[in-house]
Amino acid sequence: MATCVSCDTCNPACPVRGGSPSTRPLIFVSPRFEPGRMYGDEQLSPNEATTKCYVDAIFEAGGLPVMMNIPEDDTLIEEYVRRADGICLPGGPDVSPRLWGDASEHPGCTFCPERDAFELPLIRACVAADKPLFTICRGTQMLNVAFGGTLCMDVPSLPRKPGSTPHVHANLIKTATHDVLIEEGTILQRACGGEERYAVNSAHHCCVERLGRGLISNARSDDGVPEGIEMPNKRFVLGVQWHPEYTWYSCDADFALWKAFVDACR
Repeated sequence: MATCVSCDTCNPACPVRGGSPSTRPLIFVSPRFEPGRMYGDEQLSPNEATTKCYVDAIFEAGGLPVMMNIPEDDTLIEEYVRRADGICLPGGPDVSPRLWGDASEHPGCTFCPERDAFELPLIRACVAADKPLFTICRGTQMLNVAFGGTLCMDVPSLPRKPGSTPHVHANLIKTATHDVLIEEGTILQRACGGEERYAVNSAHHCCVERLGRGLISNARSDDGVPEGIEMPNKRFVLGVQWHPEYTWYSCDADFALWKAFVDACR
């Protein structure tokens, strides 16, 4: 279990663990979306949910997580952003290539138009308001697309770094599977505690291709696959391709990412 970075033994007044909710910044987490299934002859309502590991990571880092809902009225997105101290976008289904004008077929991909329609304006509004934004996997891909970037929809077909051993980047979510090489002087390097390289988990078959406006690359796997992006001219806009929500309790550098995000939201 990760420990509080400010003390060895926490007490009820500690702003990281315990303490009143007023000491914790309010962090909205974008929901996952599941279409409603049939129940007999009736169509059940769709489900919106969040994953407990995101909530646990934000709580442990000192934040107060609240799941968002996907509104039908886009003006409510601006209200979410206004009230939030920070926003977190989780992983999930693939981002539709139609968002950057690619109408070709992509076998093996699954899409969620409801999340695409919600998260695109949410990201833009959050960045415009200069609210801290932390994105993971699909969320990072959506961050790139929101500012005119594109994605590689099939990581196995991506050319790798010459002389490197290609990694399998999918389906290893609880185990570190490859190293990421972190760019010096980036938000990511400061957030993870100054690491230049460390081992992360991996569960994706898409990744950032052409960078969106205002974004820079901050990390690559040791076989050359893009692993992170950020906006250096904003207070805290950070995206990673791996899944620190599953490893924060065992990896100090990944827990440091959550702590840096929550601190930026204070």
